[in-house]
Amino acid sequence: MTLRNSSSVTEFILKGLSEQAELQLPLFLLFLGIYVFTVVGNLGLMTLIALNSSLHTPMYFFLFNLSFIDLCYSCVFTPKMLNDFASENIISYVGCMTQLFFFCFFVNSECYVLVLMAYDRYVAICNPLRYTVIMSSQVCCLQLFGSYVMGFAGAMAHTGNMLRLTFCDSNIINHYLCEVLPLLQLSCSSTHVNELVFFIVVGVVITMSSISIFISYALILSKIFRIPSAEGRSKAFSTCGSHISVVALYFGSGSFTYLAPYFPGSMYQGKFASVFYTNVVPMLNPLIYSLRNKDVKLALGKTLKRVLF
Repeated sequence: MTLRNSSSVTEFILKGLSEQAELQLPLFLLFLGIYVFTVVGNLGLMTLIALNSSLHTPMYFFLFNLSFIDLCYSCVFTPKMLNDFASENIISYVGCMTQLFFFCFFVNSECYVLVLMAYDRYVAICNPLRYTVIMSSQVCCLQLFGSYVMGFAGAMAHTGNMLRLTFCDSNIINHYLCEVLPLLQLSCSSTHVNELVFFIVVGVVITMSSISIFISYALILSKIFRIPSAEGRSKAFSTCGSHISVVALYFGSGSFTYLAPYFPGSMYQGKFASVFYTNVVPMLNPLIYSLRNKDVKLALGKTLKRVLF
C-alpha cells in the first residue's frame, strides 16, 4: 500500500497519557513491566502449546493464535510508547499510518478469533460426537484465515480512508498511539466518509462478534442445564469460564473506549480506558487461560520436568 501524503504535516506529536514530567518515570516503569509480562506470558503460552502434543487441538490452536495476536499488537505501539516517556513524542506521517494499519488489523482479527473460540466450545459441548469432523484441521485453518482476511479488510478500510484526508497545521494527537478518532479530529478536510466507514466497520465487527458469541453461549447454556450430573455441568462450565472472562474484558473495555468519545468531554476518559484493552488485557489473557485451565497447568508441569530433569 502506497502512503500518499497530500498534507503539509510530515510528522505528528503524541501527547501520551500525561504531560506531567514527574509522572514520566513511574509510567515508564509501569508500562515496561506490563510489556515484559505480556511478551513473556504470550510467548510462553505459545511455546507451551507448540511443545505439547496434548494441546494440539482446535481449542488450543485458536488460543495459540490469540496469544500471537496479543503479542503482535502490543509490539505495534508499546515500544514507541515507552520511548516517548523518555524523549519527545514524535512519529512520522508514514510511521503513524503504518501503526494505525497494523493496530486495526490485529484488533479486528482478535475479535473474530474470539468468535471462533466460542464456536469451538459450542461444537465441543453441543455436538461432542461430531466434534473432530466439524472442527477438523482444514476447517480450523480456513476459519482462521477468514478471520485474518476480515481483519485485513477492516484495517485497509480505516487506513485507506485516513490517507485521503489532509492535515494542515495541527499535528498534536491526543493519544499515545495513532488511533482513528484522534486523527479524525486533526484533519482540516471533510471527515464524513471516514466517520461513516468507521461506524460501519466497527459496527459490523462488534455486532457480528457479540451476536455470534451470545448465540453460541446461549446454546451452550441450554445444553449444560440439561446435563443431569452436577459434575458434568461443572466440567462444561470450566471449559467456557476462561473464554467468557476474556470476552468480557476485551469487549467491555473496547466498547467503552469507542463509545465514550461521542459524549461531551469524554475523549480524555476514552484514552485512559483504551489502556485497559490495549495493554492490560493482552497481559491478563495468558494468566486467565493458564491459571483456570487444568490441561495447560498439566502441560506446563510436564514441560518443566523435561527441561529440569
